[in-house]
Amino acid sequence: MNEQYVWELDEADETRGAVVGGKGAHLGGLSRIGGISVPDGFCVTTDAFRRIMAEAPSIDDQIGQLSRVDPDDREAVRTLSARIRRTIEGTPVPDDLAAAITGALARLGAEGAYAVRSSATAEDLPTASFAGQQDTYLNVVGTASVLEHVSRCWASLFTERAVTYRRRAGIDDRTVHMAVVVQRMVFPEAAGVLFTADPVTGDRKTATVDAGFGLGEALVSGLVNPDVFKVRHGEVVARTIAAKQRAVHPLPAGGTRDVAVEAERRELPALTDEQAVRLVGIGRRIEAHFGRPQDIEWCLVDDAFRIVQSRPITTLFPVPVRDTGDDTGGETGGETGGETGGQENRVYVSVGHGQMMTDPMRPLGLSMWQLTAMVPMHEAGGRLFVDVTPRLAAPASRAGLLDVLGRGDPLVRDALETVLGREGFVPSLPDAAPAGPPAGGAPGAAPSPAPAPVATDPAVVAELIERSRTSVAALARDIRTKSGPALFDFLLEAFEEHKRVLGDPLNIQAIMAGMEATWWLNDNLQEWLGEKNAADTLTLSAPGNVTSEMGLALLDVADVIRSRPEVVAFLRGVEGIEGEGFLDELAKLAGGTEAREAIEAYLERYGMRCVGEIDITRPRWRERPATLVPVILDNVRNFEPGAAARRFEEGRRKAQRKEQDVLSRLRALPDGDRKADEAERMIERVRTFIGYREYPKYGIVSRYFVYKQALMEEAGRLVRAGVLSAREDAFYLTFQELHEAVRSNRVDEGLVRRREDAFRSYHALTPPRVLTSDGEALSGAYRRDDVPAGALVGLPVSAGTVEGRARVVLDMADAELEAGDILVTTFTDPSWSPLFVGIAGLVTEVGGQMTHGAVIAREYGLPTVVGVERATRLIRDGQRIRVHGTDGYVEILD
Repeated sequence: MNEQYVWELDEADETRGAVVGGKGAHLGGLSRIGGISVPDGFCVTTDAFRRIMAEAPSIDDQIGQLSRVDPDDREAVRTLSARIRRTIEGTPVPDDLAAAITGALARLGAEGAYAVRSSATAEDLPTASFAGQQDTYLNVVGTASVLEHVSRCWASLFTERAVTYRRRAGIDDRTVHMAVVVQRMVFPEAAGVLFTADPVTGDRKTATVDAGFGLGEALVSGLVNPDVFKVRHGEVVARTIAAKQRAVHPLPAGGTRDVAVEAERRELPALTDEQAVRLVGIGRRIEAHFGRPQDIEWCLVDDAFRIVQSRPITTLFPVPVRDTGDDTGGETGGETGGETGGQENRVYVSVGHGQMMTDPMRPLGLSMWQLTAMVPMHEAGGRLFVDVTPRLAAPASRAGLLDVLGRGDPLVRDALETVLGREGFVPSLPDAAPAGPPAGGAPGAAPSPAPAPVATDPAVVAELIERSRTSVAALARDIRTKSGPALFDFLLEAFEEHKRVLGDPLNIQAIMAGMEATWWLNDNLQEWLGEKNAADTLTLSAPGNVTSEMGLALLDVADVIRSRPEVVAFLRGVEGIEGEGFLDELAKLAGGTEAREAIEAYLERYGMRCVGEIDITRPRWRERPATLVPVILDNVRNFEPGAAARRFEEGRRKAQRKEQDVLSRLRALPDGDRKADEAERMIERVRTFIGYREYPKYGIVSRYFVYKQALMEEAGRLVRAGVLSAREDAFYLTFQELHEAVRSNRVDEGLVRRREDAFRSYHALTPPRVLTSDGEALSGAYRRDDVPAGALVGLPVSAGTVEGRARVVLDMADAELEAGDILVTTFTDPSWSPLFVGIAGLVTEVGGQMTHGAVIAREYGLPTVVGVERATRLIRDGQRIRVHGTDGYVEILD
């Protein structure tokens, strides 16, 4: 039975995590790498833990109670987890299990000193490290003490921090088991941590070494500041030597204590440069073995390095996948320092920041966006990026790219300029012909340079809208007869039509006309009149904006419902209901038929929209109409009948008065008639075209809903055939893989589950605006000194100043807004616009001058600041804030 409970360390490897836990698996893998020294030891397996749990009294009931506790209820988690730990530690170790452990100790030398370390099965995973969540004990002396500390390690699976971490990672307590690693104790002169990629910037080619005297516990516990060495390409490129006051040393009888460092050694480095470089070389071999950047704990003994732990660095944003022959849905982004395969340096710009949707996407959503985009896009961390290296390398296209991206989001421009400032990273190449839209833009965004200007004629917009409607109607008609593999062949042709509509030169001209007229007005009116962002007022209630009309139309729905109390009472009880069932119930109520007709009419025009709508896997309003109920009820409560028409007319009149004011002031200037005439032409142009800025996205999501309905029919057939467990499993396949599944009636269930786990892990990653092939993540900086101390800096996109209560909302369905509230959120795509009619101002973490949220904020006259880093964490829900939409900053008032 000994083999069941104890494995020698060199018997394990990284495939044996279910038996020896994450730490044991990695240590076993390390012991197999040539030239890597790992202290001898053994693993007490998860079978031993299961044996203890089976014998621990009432443990199932206690874990059941813990599973029902809210993870945010810290007191309850603390109390229940402490009770479970006491139960486990109080359970006697059975004789045969104790004999297996003592026998393994005897083979190592029972009188020695040991490190006893927890090794959970949900530890040191590629997507969740659980670093520091369970316990480690150093310098454990004697057999009895080792057995006692093994029990403590078992119990540490239920520390408060471990339970909370698991719950937030979506991991069930009952699915995790604990092994224990027992190793000969190492007594080093120095110890610390090696990160084979820079843990702050993500740069895969720069390693960071943290070092201190004595045991590494001094660094891990925060007792001392470490010496820090930055190593790149085999040399130390930066070092910081800390003043070392304390160190942790072992006690002769067992345990450790912190002691004062001798005065003459306090300023000495814990490592030489040569040792730091040698250590990084060891780390690179370990990284290559495990296939991803590593967080490595090391000890220095007699000028030789011993490795006592290695785990993946889970906080790094992956590097985009390239040159795989298929850029549409790789399982994960590249991970290791060598993932670029010796290719030239690359620079990527985030698509999500341009689309105002930085959440991760599932593989079907990623591949569909890639297949319908106007430029190649590469996946990393569940997000998409555009490679802008060729356009940065050519001086002429570089200037145009930086100008367009800088006008939209100055943080992207600053990040790119930071990369360009690094000599040799982006080589200068001859100018090439421009290709495709600016990075991060919508699939229908304009190429640079833009086509020739279009005439200022509303008929142009009408023609484009009719072209789009006709194309979508043809798609919906023709797709009805397609199924099986023939559907996918049809869709590939439909994607070409999709791109043809978006790439229509007239479409590009109309989009650019509104944007360029906005820029012209803002630039020239600031120069001539000293007025910032004048176009914000001049574009109020511009005609033909389908997204702003969507928000106003929901006010009209509220008008129908407001006068029907039975309907209002019913709707208060249906929030969060799945599907369309509640609409059928409405007809049974007094006034319910009219209410249902109003909601159905709204869904007929806008039901293809939803939060995160660029991801085809997101549930549409047509699929979950109850999503709209909270917003409808807010409108019922906060507005009087006829609010939609009044708001639009008020905006139109305000824009008209602003135009008269601007033209009058311009004519009073030297050469004023010319300036006024030019401004008047541009005002007419911006009001003709700026509303159309929103229509291409409406066309995209209209087509997407048609695609989705057809694909879900195929997924349903796969479920009925027993190929898929659920229709939604299709979301974890790329378009190409789903095509093959329909053709072959086969799906790799393991692949689906791995993709599902990876998607869940991607939520913990924050996508950067700019990413390099070295893995460096850059978010840019505003570099401004014209804002008050303590203010949060952002980008001004809709003029005005407003003060009010901040409502921090991360999910549109959770919004409960009152008149005068200021919405603070991560991003707002078009689906958020129904909320805009009821707020006084807007602050977002992501956005640019011409992103959808900014355009609609201007149309509604909402003072708005976007691109405010960490706004949802720095601003507390309910705080009073002041939004300076003209100057681009936010003040927290209490």
